[in-house]
Amino acid sequence: MEQQIIIKIILITAFIAFALALFNSARSARSQALRTIGIICFLLCVIFAVIFPGAVNDLATAVGVGRGTDLLLYAFVVAFIGIALATTRRDREQERKITAIARHLAVLSTVRPEHKENAGSSGESTSGDNLTIAPATDSTAQKHNSV
Repeated sequence: MEQQIIIKIILITAFIAFALALFNSARSARSQALRTIGIICFLLCVIFAVIFPGAVNDLATAVGVGRGTDLLLYAFVVAFIGIALATTRRDREQERKITAIARHLAVLSTVRPEHKENAGSSGESTSGDNLTIAPATDSTAQKHNSV
């Protein structure tokens, strides 16, 4: 049981790192660079595992896992959870943006009847059949975007 403490620490650290990454909502160049470096490191580890399968067994024994295949399974579970969390965060962000765009379009396409002053004196109809699309003011659009 004492040997399993290393793999437990590694797995818990990985999940804490995922949780912290979820709170960092900025999609900055730094976060994209770290993601790219992480993917490259993961690919190098996979290539190493294919070339030297005995080393994976030795590493598994060193961290307290019975076999190298179990260690690889743990690694893929951690990677899957990380990808699932990142996808969920990205989907939430896209839904937020789509909602903001839909609200903005709704405000811009409000329909209201023409005023009688705009009808002119040539006997045009002002019965409400003529409708115009009135653009929203900046303050109205900002109010709806902040909701």
